[in-house]
Amino acid sequence: MSYVGPEFDPSQPPRRSVRRPLTVAAAALVPTCLAGYLVYQATSGPDGNEPARSLPASSSASADRDAPSGSSSSPSGTGDPGKDGKHDKGDKDDKNDNDGKGRDADDNDSATKPSGGRPAANGPLKGKVVVIDPGHNPGNFRHASEINRQVDIGTNRKECDTTGTSTNHGYTEAKFTLDVSHRLRTLLQQQGATVKFTQDGDRPWGPCVDERARIGNKAHADAVVSIHADGSGAGNRGYHVIMPGKVRSGSADTSAIVAPSKELGERIAGKFVSATGSAPSNYIGGGTGLDTRTDLGGLNLSTVPKVFIECGNMRDAKDEALLTSPAWRQKAAQGISEGIAGFLRK
Repeated sequence: MSYVGPEFDPSQPPRRSVRRPLTVAAAALVPTCLAGYLVYQATSGPDGNEPARSLPASSSASADRDAPSGSSSSPSGTGDPGKDGKHDKGDKDDKNDNDGKGRDADDNDSATKPSGGRPAANGPLKGKVVVIDPGHNPGNFRHASEINRQVDIGTNRKECDTTGTSTNHGYTEAKFTLDVSHRLRTLLQQQGATVKFTQDGDRPWGPCVDERARIGNKAHADAVVSIHADGSGAGNRGYHVIMPGKVRSGSADTSAIVAPSKELGERIAGKFVSATGSAPSNYIGGGTGLDTRTDLGGLNLSTVPKVFIECGNMRDAKDEALLTSPAWRQKAAQGISEGIAGFLRK
């Protein structure tokens, strides 16, 4: 590229008298031209017209420009209150819980992955703590001796945890509960809530039902919801919410949480039916979608408002079609989220 400036337009003297001065001048100006060209390239865009970027004033300024503007963190943890009482009694459904090799319509569904980012800085649930307890653990079936050991649930002793149930085509309850829990966490965080899990498939088994209760207690949770799906007989359909009954025995005392847990359960039941279109259970709760129990360690040992929700019956073909649908699971999470939000905003 040549560069011709005003200083390079002299009159033409006789050739013999200016040969040496012109040679010296040209030699002196080459570095200047080259320097000017380099500055031009550095300050011009690809077409030579728009600036590509400004040159850093110092090395520290360059470092500041290249540093990332921020970072995000992924919430950790999740909860698995194991079907605390439903399968603690050696439920026949346990024998059909498998290693998760069955079909799953959304193995690659990004919505099932833990949500990233921090809770919203502001929102209607700012300052509220919600503990989500995904029922069971995908690895429980590999640890029979650990999950079968007895733990104190206040009224008596029961198994630490169970494998949970599954559909007739092998879609496991443990996988279902984590999927819905991840969706629920995202919805609550978008409203500003701080969300904690009792487990997120990030430990080989468990936790036991008593530890699940302690996790909610230690978090001083404003609400705890344990996510499940039932394993009843074909023809039994619908959801139901399990609430704690009054227990005062041994290490269990639910006196302070019975009333608020009932309100939490009622709100979730009402929003769940409107969001999913599912009917209340036709085999538990007398058509109300509500059930009160005193045999579940996850409820007996809780000192904060807590409920379980059985989102449907995995062994019924019609309910199975819902439970294995990613779109329906999103509706389920929406209904549960709205119920929790209504309870916390009261």
